[in-house]
Amino acid sequence: MKWLGNTNGAMMGLVIMLQPLSGAVADYEFSAKAGFEQRLFIEQGQYAEQLEHTQASVFIEPEFYWSWSEGGDSLTFKPFYRQDEFDQERSHFDIRELSYIHVSNNWELRAGIRKEFWGVTEFQHLVDVINQTDGVEDFDGEDKLGQLMLNLSLVQDWGIVDLYLLPGFRERTFGDVSSRLRAPLVVDTDHIVYESSEEEKHLDLAVRWSHTIGDFDIGSYWFQGTNREPLLTPKFEGGAVVLSQYYSQMDQFGFDAQATLGDWLWKFETIYRSTKADDFWAAQGGFEYTYIGVYDSGVDVGLLAEYAWDSRGDDGVAGAGVSAQDDLFLGSRIAFNDMQSSEVLFGLGVDLDHSALSVLVEANRRFGESFKVSLDLRLFQSSESLDPLYSIREDDHLQLGVEYYF
Repeated sequence: MKWLGNTNGAMMGLVIMLQPLSGAVADYEFSAKAGFEQRLFIEQGQYAEQLEHTQASVFIEPEFYWSWSEGGDSLTFKPFYRQDEFDQERSHFDIRELSYIHVSNNWELRAGIRKEFWGVTEFQHLVDVINQTDGVEDFDGEDKLGQLMLNLSLVQDWGIVDLYLLPGFRERTFGDVSSRLRAPLVVDTDHIVYESSEEEKHLDLAVRWSHTIGDFDIGSYWFQGTNREPLLTPKFEGGAVVLSQYYSQMDQFGFDAQATLGDWLWKFETIYRSTKADDFWAAQGGFEYTYIGVYDSGVDVGLLAEYAWDSRGDDGVAGAGVSAQDDLFLGSRIAFNDMQSSEVLFGLGVDLDHSALSVLVEANRRFGESFKVSLDLRLFQSSESLDPLYSIREDDHLQLGVEYYF
């Protein structure tokens, strides 16, 4: 538990701050979910030592919640653990949340380990910068690690201002040699290099403004601190070639907007990032149009389209390996609006520079009051080595998930 050891002082401060809870009248709630996942890979792994066709894992995520002062103060604790059949790095424990929240009339204070999500687009979240990606959970970047933070939120008539202090940087998680959905070389997770002399103890800062104006929800921010995306470079380690991680310092400015206009939902995100190595712009935007009650039924069908651009893709070979640098995403979301909350999402990603394709299908449905079953299909096609999908072109797979809520 290297990361927890780096934040003992901050966590002790949180415990001291919460001592008044022991003498207060508190409401307590407990809930949890546990699950089983089975992946079936259609092709054999393309790299040595990769697992072959099947991969099973189990996980559990309980949640403990206390509130007192008539709901003005609360504490949430949400640990997470996964045990994987083959991948030792994917078998991991994380504290997704351990935070205290105080709510006042026009301000809120949040302290501890939290997950903070920013973003409006469907297929990529450019502006989401606070939490580190949990790369062993899935390859799509949707899963995040808990981040230690102190967040003061100020509510004004002209918008909400959030101020963040972020101690205790967390490195991205990567799979081991047995992992599927990885690069040809394994990432070294033991020897990390930082631009900052303070390394993972660097104090990151962020400020965000968000507001609703009529049909528009908008937000903008500035972030200064350790880049959540490591630079991966080959090196010799123990007689083998591996990928080393280098975390630079960066300034990032972001803007996101969403407009709800009848059955249309327009979405846009953009960032500008500055580091010593390079400066670049990236943007993603599109829409979702929903047909309500198709053919007088209870089924809603949404059509999605988004385009992604990254200025690093204009740099030729230097921009190779940048995901979504000139990409088109098309999809459809079907909500059956039944008692079982059945939903299906179809998605197609097209790399317009490298003629690469990715297909996703995500379906889920509740069974009874306690079970949820999901079925995901991921397909990849790429014939150019410069394309990021090329390294996982043999990793088409089907995943069955069963979750139990209690």
